[in-house]
Amino acid sequence: MIKNAVGFKSLVKREILRFFVVFTQTIVPPLISSSLFIFVFGLSIGRNINLSMEGVSYLKFLVPGLVMMHLIESSYTNTSSSLFIARWHNHIQEVLLSPLSYMEMVLGLMIGGVARGILTATGVYGISLFFTRFVFHDYLVVVYFFIVVTIIFSSLGLIVGLWAQGFEKLSVWNTFVLTPLIYFGGVFHSVEMVPAPLRFITKLNPIFYLVNGLRYGMLGVSDASVPFSMGLAAGMAVVLFLIVERLFRRGYHLRS
Repeated sequence: MIKNAVGFKSLVKREILRFFVVFTQTIVPPLISSSLFIFVFGLSIGRNINLSMEGVSYLKFLVPGLVMMHLIESSYTNTSSSLFIARWHNHIQEVLLSPLSYMEMVLGLMIGGVARGILTATGVYGISLFFTRFVFHDYLVVVYFFIVVTIIFSSLGLIVGLWAQGFEKLSVWNTFVLTPLIYFGGVFHSVEMVPAPLRFITKLNPIFYLVNGLRYGMLGVSDASVPFSMGLAAGMAVVLFLIVERLFRRGYHLRS
């Protein structure tokens, strides 16, 4: 699949160094916000919340949700901002003129988002160890969702990075679509806490299944079918990746 190994490695290295050299802006803020969420919601408010999931405190219930939230946000933000800025400053032409295939271009840009998402999510989990500890129920399921979810939202970030024609449009998806879906996707609450008439709407949210899939891998509890969640995640990853590759091949908003 990778024919130009040198060019591909150079693109991957650039994408990873891009977020790593400014880690105080890309990695540290999610760790701080997670600490605050865990302290305020998990420790303070969580003491008064009773879950129907036997043996799981609200603090432990919260951790997988926060990990998934930052897994999504970090991978999405990395690719959307990277591609948009490359288009804005017109140095995307350097990549387009390189001997890389369209598949290699997409993979190279995407790996930066995958790396940032996994690094940030791992850091969030590390922060949670100062507040609570538990043994993962299924390590393979955790790894599966880490990889597949970062592919999904790295791909979505590339789509938005191609679509956006200005900085204000770049923030539209994150503010009005992605953030509401994350917050209503079970990051902070079980579906049993949602009023009965609204539970159907909650279950239409694809992020609900991603959150609960990871929660099962970490805690062994879930509000959704785990096989269905894994299948949905795989389907979303494949479809979005193929869309990105197709848009690159067509030169959508890449060629003037």
